[in-house]
Amino acid sequence: MPKYAARVDENQKAIAQALRQAGASVAECHAVGAGFPDLCVGWQGQTFLIEVKNPAKPKSKRQLTDAQVRWHNEWCGHVAVVETVRDALEAIGIPYKGTIS
Repeated sequence: MPKYAARVDENQKAIAQALRQAGASVAECHAVGAGFPDLCVGWQGQTFLIEVKNPAKPKSKRQLTDAQVRWHNEWCGHVAVVETVRDALEAIGIPYKGTIS
């Protein structure tokens, strides 16, 4: 069991919800640790890994951790760092139109 609870950026819930509303499958993976991204997203037969950072925090607090940098450098598949719903939708190939219906 982890010594500390995994931190979740305040915007992660809204991003996951918007992806689900758009029709994507979303698994929240922030507790995996070792630099693994926050969200695993399925969309149109593809899998996207997404690291969520909060744009409300200072830029210095939005940097990837050392573990995240190592993980991203070693990963041979898709991974994106997003801050907004727009970023997340566009990372999986959905053009952002300002609303989700």
